[in-house]
Amino acid sequence: MLADRIWAFVASGQAELKLAADEVRTIVAVECGGTPAVRIVRRVLRDAHDLLIKQAEQTERGVGFRALDMQLLRLCPCPVWLCRPISRHRTEIRVGVAVDPQSMQPAGRDLALQLLWLSRSLADTCSGDLTIISCWDFEFENCLRHSPWARVPEKQIDAGVASAERDARGALEDLIHESGTTGQSRVHHVRGRPDQAIPKFADSLQLDILVMGTVGRTGIPEFIIGNTAENTLREIRCSLLAMKPNGFVSPVRAY
Repeated sequence: MLADRIWAFVASGQAELKLAADEVRTIVAVECGGTPAVRIVRRVLRDAHDLLIKQAEQTERGVGFRALDMQLLRLCPCPVWLCRPISRHRTEIRVGVAVDPQSMQPAGRDLALQLLWLSRSLADTCSGDLTIISCWDFEFENCLRHSPWARVPEKQIDAGVASAERDARGALEDLIHESGTTGQSRVHHVRGRPDQAIPKFADSLQLDILVMGTVGRTGIPEFIIGNTAENTLREIRCSLLAMKPNGFVSPVRAY
């Protein structure tokens, strides 16, 4: 009975999207039992899927993601697309990507490039316009300006802030150039903490889909999601396409 209802849902979706029955090959597999996130990830691993798409579970405030979605973001080795309703026509859908061009780890650099490639490809199937968000800050500014023990001239602090901005902007431009991505894009070089600035900008720009990375430190199970990414995810209102770096190994096993 469950399989019949699923097939009826698939058929109604194909009809609503005006897809021919043979245009999209559909296979229905039913998993029953506890630990749904683990079961889903095991299926992804066994069938070597490249992308997991799931409807985001509704939250009380309409922001962030609930437990099952967060588990999938932590455990799934392939990109995870958590979808929220989008009222715009496909050709008007707004795609954004958040990147860190100053990552000190090679895996972080490669992930930033992959995020740009993936978001560019996705934007090209939608409105064609890609929004690139990157954050920067001068972390010592508050201490230098307000500490009673620091006696650094204001001009020197201002020069440090300006230098940090130039370095971050240069790194972002180098990353975009290295990615080789073309097409229409808008670059927002935002000052502030990523976990605060990224959700705020995603809201203000009315993005429909945000592409971002989630892994804190590759190969360390306790850091499957970094603190910055975790805090950012709590405030996201739009759909999310999350990617992990090359070399990520899920703690879940296929069998």
